[in-house]
Amino acid sequence: MTTASTVLTPSRLALARKRRRLTLTRLAEVSGISRITLSGYENSRATPGPEGLATLADALGVRPEFLVGSDLEEIPEGAVSFRAKSKLTVAQKDAARGAGRYALLLNEWIEDHFQLPTPDVPTLTNHDPEQAAEIVRARWGLGRAAIPNVVHLLEAHGVRVFTLAEDCADVDAYSLYWYGTPIVVLNTGKSGERGRFDAAHELGHLVLHGEQATPHGPSSENEANRFAAAFLMPEADVLSRGLQHATAQRILRDKQRWTVSAMALTHRLHELQLLTDWEYRSVCVHLSRRGYRRGEPDSAATGETSQLLQKVFKAVREQGSLKDIADHISLDWEELNRHVFGLVPLGLAGGRTERSTPLEDDRPKLELVTSN
Repeated sequence: MTTASTVLTPSRLALARKRRRLTLTRLAEVSGISRITLSGYENSRATPGPEGLATLADALGVRPEFLVGSDLEEIPEGAVSFRAKSKLTVAQKDAARGAGRYALLLNEWIEDHFQLPTPDVPTLTNHDPEQAAEIVRARWGLGRAAIPNVVHLLEAHGVRVFTLAEDCADVDAYSLYWYGTPIVVLNTGKSGERGRFDAAHELGHLVLHGEQATPHGPSSENEANRFAAAFLMPEADVLSRGLQHATAQRILRDKQRWTVSAMALTHRLHELQLLTDWEYRSVCVHLSRRGYRRGEPDSAATGETSQLLQKVFKAVREQGSLKDIADHISLDWEELNRHVFGLVPLGLAGGRTERSTPLEDDRPKLELVTSN
């Protein structure tokens, strides 16, 4: 938040530094401020003057006001589970958590100004993933129908969905509960099919591992994958399609029904014993040779985006200016846009408004529509 204070807030300096994947040594090289001095800033032993503050802000890609705002709690290391954790460096994980914390600043502003859908994500920590997926589908009135848009569905049930910045592309996605609110942060650099599976996978973490139990390790990732497969491709619907002993060509055709990747449908068919072990391996080899292991060649699925954020930005533009948001959070829209599916044309983020913060009862209520 913007503040009249000019005293550096150490937690904000640490957050901005990690967001940029900078060690204290590297920040010293970029800013020209000694490492010893920077260490003093982060440990509350010293604080820069206005010129030093401006130098730091420039090196970190934030406004000076950001560095002197109220104290910020970081997303704890143990609050999220990263896939392929062993392949990620500490800096990569810190940057991804930092990006998520920037998104949470925006979410806090939105919650102060709009009535958002109440979270409706059941906690099913002792359930088999297949059973848990069936329970969630029943609770949300989905039946066995294919899901048109996973992001819209999550938002309609109170999950706040944001995106990872491009410089965090080495992270697939992650989720967490932030003071009771379910949060999903997605990597939008994938095919539409794989992005949908990631969203369902993170829902699986929220459902299966709940707010109190942080998922870690291959077993929890496997559980979330099984949940996602069952959630997107419910057993009854898959069985009704007559896919026993399906060929690769048949899989490439029928995957469009559920808008999933060819490999995801292949794995689901094997999981449901519709493919033998030999058939499963043969189809996987065939698809891999055609490029379907790493991507989705000739994908017709467009990447899903946020309906909630679109409505928020439309309402803000009609009543005032998007500049209000950036000013309040003290981050430029170039940075904020990286976390909101790139939904804001930066030329529309300027302007001025005299609109003040509304009282809670006056907050406009966002209506989110999903189709089954």
